[in-house]
Amino acid sequence: MSTVTGDPALRDPARKVSRRAIGYWTTTAVIYEGIFLAILVVVYLVVLPERYWWASALLTVAVVLAVAEILVVPRFKFAVHRWEVTDSAIYTRSGWLNIEQRIAPLSRVQTVDSEQGAIQRMFRLASITVTTASSAGAIEIKCLDQDEARRVVAHLTEITGRDEGDAT
Repeated sequence: MSTVTGDPALRDPARKVSRRAIGYWTTTAVIYEGIFLAILVVVYLVVLPERYWWASALLTVAVVLAVAEILVVPRFKFAVHRWEVTDSAIYTRSGWLNIEQRIAPLSRVQTVDSEQGAIQRMFRLASITVTTASSAGAIEIKCLDQDEARRVVAHLTEITGRDEGDAT
């Protein structure tokens, strides 16, 4: 973890998520897009037996978009997602179409949670959610190496435990 002294400013976070995030995002996209396309194919074959040209065109567009979601989006997300924890703030950047950058002073942290779903466990990944006293909601760091996530949670817990305030 890097440390930066001085006033935290909105800047690009320095650290990338785990490279295994690409496989995780690809796998979840295959699952979700596969379910979506299966439903569309059933509708196409059962509900629209006359094979209207517009239905065939819509199905083709859906397949092309699903392939892009599976092959392109995970790599783009990996290129964009960044995070950093300093002794004074937590920085994140996420998204792929709509990119969001967040910074939260650690003095505003209320809780630090970690999560590791079944597919994340397959890829040895974990996500961290930092709840702050902010109307913008929690800050998430997704797809960290599971060991690194444990270290970050311990580090954040140690840093925020120093402050005896109530983070409001």
